[in-house]
Order: sequence, then C-alpha cells, then structure tokens
Amino acid sequence: SAVGRGPEVPFHSEAYCVSAAARGKELRVTLSQLGPAAAPAQHLVFRFGMSGSFRLCQAAELPRHAHLRFLTSESPPRALCFVDPRRFGSWSLGDAWQPERGPCVVSEYQAFRENVLKNLDDRAFDVPICEALLNQKYFNGIGNYLRAEILYRLKIPPFEKARTVLEALKEQKRRNKDPSLMLSKKVRLMQKNPDLLELCHTVPMEVITAGKQIFDPEHSDNYANFKNWLQCYLVPGMNSLRDRKGRTIWFQGEPGPMAPKGQTPRKTPCKKRAQLKADPKTPTPKVTSRALRRRPTAAAAPPKSDEKEEGEEEKTGGLRKGRALRRRRATAAPALPEPEMLLNTKRSRKTSARRGRGEA
Repeated sequence: SAVGRGPEVPFHSEAYCVSAAARGKELRVTLSQLGPAAAPAQHLVFRFGMSGSFRLCQAAELPRHAHLRFLTSESPPRALCFVDPRRFGSWSLGDAWQPERGPCVVSEYQAFRENVLKNLDDRAFDVPICEALLNQKYFNGIGNYLRAEILYRLKIPPFEKARTVLEALKEQKRRNKDPSLMLSKKVRLMQKNPDLLELCHTVPMEVITAGKQIFDPEHSDNYANFKNWLQCYLVPGMNSLRDRKGRTIWFQGEPGPMAPKGQTPRKTPCKKRAQLKADPKTPTPKVTSRALRRRPTAAAAPPKSDEKEEGEEEKTGGLRKGRALRRRRATAAPALPEPEMLLNTKRSRKTSARRGRGEA
C-alpha cells in the first residue's frame, strides 16, 4: 500500500504458491513461482508487533491498513493481506530469522529450555521474572498475556528475581535424573508439578491446539472465547502494575520484592452485578381506592401540608430529607422576639425609671 512502511517486494507471477513457517514471534513467508521456468523463491520474514495479522478477503473489499496484499487469479479475485492498524509490525526480505531471538518456545522446546538454564549467569536474569519473560533472546514467543497466565498458574510473584526462580529448576532437573525413579514416575511428577519453562511451552500450545474454540482467525473481532479462557490477564479482581518498560502485568496476591517503588497495585474493576429480577411468584400488593385518593397524581399540585411534604422529601432522597430536618428543628426551637418587641421593652424600662425619680 502507499502508506506501508515495509520494503518493496520484487515479486510478480501469474501463478505462485504461498507457504509459511513460524518461529516464536516471527513468521517466514515463502513465495514460490509455479511453472517450468520458475524463478527462485522469494522469502519474507514478518514481525507482527501488537496488532499485525493476516486476513483473506475479497480483493474488492480490502480491510483498512492492509499494507501488503497477495492476489489470487480466480474470479472474483481474493487477497491475502497483512493488516496492521498500529503499524508496529514489519517485514524484511530474505529467509534469515532475527539473530537476537532465541529458540521457539513451541516448536523448539528442548533447545529453548537448555538455552535458558545454561545462561542463568547473564545479566538478563537480574530483572524481575515478569520482565525476563518478555526477553525474546531467551523466551521467543512469550508476550504480555502469556506471561501473566504462566505466573498466575504457578503462583509466582511477578516481581520476584528471575534468577532466583529459574535456579530452582536446576535442582529439580537433578532430582528428575535420579536413577532410582522409574520413567513412568518421572512423567507423573512432571505432569503433576510442571515448572515455569514447561508452562512456557504448554500454555501457548493450549491456544494453538484449541484452534477456533479459543480464537477464530476468521472472526477476529469476537474475543468471547479467548476472554473465557483467560484466568488472570485483564480478569476483573486481579491486581496490575507497570514494569520498568511500561508494560502492564496482571497478577494475584503480592507483587514481589522487586516491585517498582512509588506504585500501588491497581485492581481490575469488577463488572457491575446484574440487578435481581422480581420473582414472578411474589404476590403484587393491592392498591385500594382509598390509597389512590391519598396519593396525588403527577399532574396534581404538590401537597401543602407539612406531613405530605416530609413524605415526598423522604421519597426523593437525602437533599430533601435535610431540608425537612432543618424545618423540624426550626419548628422545635423557641421563637425569637421580634425587633419591635425589643424596642417596646426598652421604652417601658426607661418610663419606669423616670417615674421612680419623680419625673413627669
């Protein structure tokens, strides 16, 4: 597209095949020409950012922010589009993965696990575990919602030191190598007590293997199933804090010893409870004609008696209750003398004083 930030793709063919392979947060797309005089394949490596995705649609109805399109030769033609509203995603020419990204947590689990455990002396593990899980050099494929779900299931405070959490896995690995344990018992122990690195593999696999049950790419606007699958991320009642890079982490309980200073955990607001519906079996109170005569209609003039005014004030809330209370207090207090009465009293005192001195 005219506003796309990626490089031009030097590829054109009347008939070609699109294939792809994933590794962590990267996707390598291969464009292969079909026919006897096929040119070399063209490779593109995509990084999706926060909002990038692929969408197959009619070529005449392209979605907004479709920055790269692969057209079909059918009639009417369709388009496979790389859609990125925020433009955080990108693509590069060639088949090379980014060198600073480690093995994939899904497709290269054993290599991923060994890469983490043999490099625990790296300064990358001096940070809280929630920040270390976003380091793609060691946790290629883990993002913001996955780190929250993994730590929540293991009840690990997000701001516990990463090295402290991961060094415990070395001791666990030694116990699993105990020759006295049978293989079946080892498997049962691992299934019953999965560690952090195992959940970095199994939790993403839940989303992948469940497929449309959790997230349907054909209806990407419907997040109902995905929200139901989440246990911690954006779940009402959970706490949240921002890490040093400004990313929000959701958790339950205490944040941990490395929590950022000056912040207090914010609780995700709970949804408003639905109002209880009236029980249809509950009898409705009968309204007599006498009660109707006492109750003024909406079009009638407001009642003038003090009792009715106070009753109306109690119905309308605290403001009128306060006015009624002040009115009752004023009624109960003794009446103050009027200014004319005070003046007459002073005059009578002066007259009596003159008469006492014999004045006329």
